[in-house]
Amino acid sequence: MNYRKQRMSDAEFQAALAKFWEDKWSEVREMARGRWGSILPGLASALGPACDHQGKRHVPCPVHGGKDGYRVFKDFAETGRSICNTCGNFHDGFATLQWVNGWTARESLEEVYEFLTGSKLPAFSPSMATSTVRAPIRRALVPVAASKPHADNEQLKKSLNKTWQSTLSLTDPKAEPARLYLARRGLSIPQLSAVRFHPNLAYHNGEEVTGFHPALIAMVQAPDGTPVTLHRTYLDASGNKAAVESVKKMMSYPDDRQVLGSSIRLAKVDTILGVAEGLETALAAMEATGIPVWPTVNARMLEYFTPPPSVQTLIVFADKDRPSKQHPRGHGQEASLRLVKRMWELGIKASAITPKGEIPEGDKSIDWLDVFVREGVSGFPSLTSIRLAMAKAA
Repeated sequence: MNYRKQRMSDAEFQAALAKFWEDKWSEVREMARGRWGSILPGLASALGPACDHQGKRHVPCPVHGGKDGYRVFKDFAETGRSICNTCGNFHDGFATLQWVNGWTARESLEEVYEFLTGSKLPAFSPSMATSTVRAPIRRALVPVAASKPHADNEQLKKSLNKTWQSTLSLTDPKAEPARLYLARRGLSIPQLSAVRFHPNLAYHNGEEVTGFHPALIAMVQAPDGTPVTLHRTYLDASGNKAAVESVKKMMSYPDDRQVLGSSIRLAKVDTILGVAEGLETALAAMEATGIPVWPTVNARMLEYFTPPPSVQTLIVFADKDRPSKQHPRGHGQEASLRLVKRMWELGIKASAITPKGEIPEGDKSIDWLDVFVREGVSGFPSLTSIRLAMAKAA
């Protein structure tokens, strides 16, 4: 008879196991507090440039590259928090390591423990439920200056408000670059309160302003409708994409706001809602199907999207992305399937639809905007067929 069966019931064993992991997370979090300045570059060398700048400027994203989309927060030594304008906001050092290294939560915990103590995280045994665990010996780390409160929060709020207050309606005569940009994609110009036009928006390369450009500005709102940040699409005067490193960028936002779960609310919604990653993709899906579609900006935000309480049916217009080491089934496909699974668990009927056909050579993905441009409304499945697919899934 094994020890577990001899000494503990199944319920007692599961309770002891849960308590073990709860204690380990608390223990390692406390060990890591104030020491992330050494842990992050030590376990992920790609994070070194961001850590070197102490949260004072953006650097290339260690996952997808670019030029200035990533930074750690100024309190990163204390918390390990970081943000990528494309990939999202990582609320602590464990989440940052999971993202950059492709680790599970368990792997990040084990690796941080080993980094700090020089030994493997002890395996669980039932005897631990009543035994006292000796405090581990910590490895000496490079001293890091004590973190300061995020002094930029008020400045970030002022910058977001000033930018939004300087925008114009898409129907304003001065918004011609925005109308041309959308028209070139076969999109009509709907009345959108969440999307506006800025005639001359600064473009930042790190802390340096390298120019001023027309831009589409979209408000990103939290699940409760609270504004979180602004998404920018930089254009030229003729309505083409601007000649800048990153045409699409989210503005930095106060660290008391959370971008995960948020979206751009293009239209009012009742019981049925569609979601997509990109703004133009959402506009195409909305025009083709007649249902409201909200963009989430990127795949990570799509995965964590939270619909309003009234929504009973969610349709995910997923991007088809090429497989990668980090996302073997394609980032867009994986994110949409996780979202659908979570919706069904919450009692919301959900289905993800992905464009048919192969990704053209040289392209990273295809989306429903590509389908709309190529085939028009006929390239989209009918709402009836989507509902039938959901009924079969149920």
